Amino acid sequence: MSGLYLHIPYCRKACLYCDFHFSTQLDTKSNLVDALIKEIELRKDYANNEEIKTIYFGGGTPSVLSDDELKRILDAIHNTYSVNVNAEITLEANPDDLTEEKIKALKALGINRLSIGLQSFYDEELQWMNRSHNAEQSIQSVKLAQQNGIENITIDLIYGSKYQTLETWKKNLEQAFALNVPHISAYNLTIEEKTVLGKLNAKGKEPDINDSFSKDCFDILMQETKANGFTHYEISNFAKGDKLSQHNSSYWKGEKYIGIGPSAHSFNGVTRQWNVSNNNVYINSLKDNKIPFTEENLSIEEKYNEYILTGLRTMWGVNSDIILQLFGAELHAYFLSEIKNYLTKEIEIQNKNTYVLTNIGKHLADRISSDLFYVKM
Repeated sequence: MSGLYLHIPYCRKACLYCDFHFSTQLDTKSNLVDALIKEIELRKDYANNEEIKTIYFGGGTPSVLSDDELKRILDAIHNTYSVNVNAEITLEANPDDLTEEKIKALKALGINRLSIGLQSFYDEELQWMNRSHNAEQSIQSVKLAQQNGIENITIDLIYGSKYQTLETWKKNLEQAFALNVPHISAYNLTIEEKTVLGKLNAKGKEPDINDSFSKDCFDILMQETKANGFTHYEISNFAKGDKLSQHNSSYWKGEKYIGIGPSAHSFNGVTRQWNVSNNNVYINSLKDNKIPFTEENLSIEEKYNEYILTGLRTMWGVNSDIILQLFGAELHAYFLSEIKNYLTKEIEIQNKNTYVLTNIGKHLADRISSDLFYVKM
């Protein structure tokens, strides 16, 4: 089965740190919905007509779409693809968009999971981030969703800002636990060059990220989520019970997915495609029934590197038998030779030749993956 991702490239405000593709000009929204529907139809055969098991509205801020716009998109999906009757259908939303009326409408449309971008429960920090909501709206949005029948909720939190202390980070986590959400995604603040934060940092108007402080925040995050019954199943993701993100898990497990919208990526096991990151170019191309994408055919080495990168980030790890089966004896031998440098301290072996990161290793996930990559000379 495959996943279907839709990128909704609109936000009411530009967050200080965000480097995703988006626009604050919403005047093209209706035309973009038309283009999305056209791409949904044109991409029908990309994943070999596999059943769709997850649908994910990301962005940007998908909650800026009207109920009618969402309905048009969902109708097009159901009319074009075979969608599993129990499909996980997620919509990313800002707290200030989630009125009781909006939540009821989303539920009626079949949205059964919300990803709410809270980021922080401190108003000063939210204002600095240039978020469009306040802390009280964060709390109320979650409660409203729960009261109106959507209990499968994930919330986003960010750690590492100049406004945080270890105490306020703990308080953020305590508030998240008090809301009784079954999933938390928590990310270390990063400074990207082209963002507002990146430009201010380059001018010396914003400080660098304090890596030591971020490390301490991550340690607290791992400790407190475990103490509160969460499974740490991916570097930045924590779930209770069976409430793991089915959609994102499919990425990390190397399953097929179809990406719809400007900047969206698609993968069918053989090729990877990514759409142009320009709303007007995207809209005009789809008017001519053309998807504006770039494509690459993945080599065995690239597929191996991707397996290492995504697998090591998860609780499922990477399996040397799978490497032998999928990528051959040469890459299998290379992996076994390189992985031994990290055994015991950063990586441990579980049953059946599965290699997973320890808590120490999770701090070094990107570096370890990079070291294990195979690069042709």
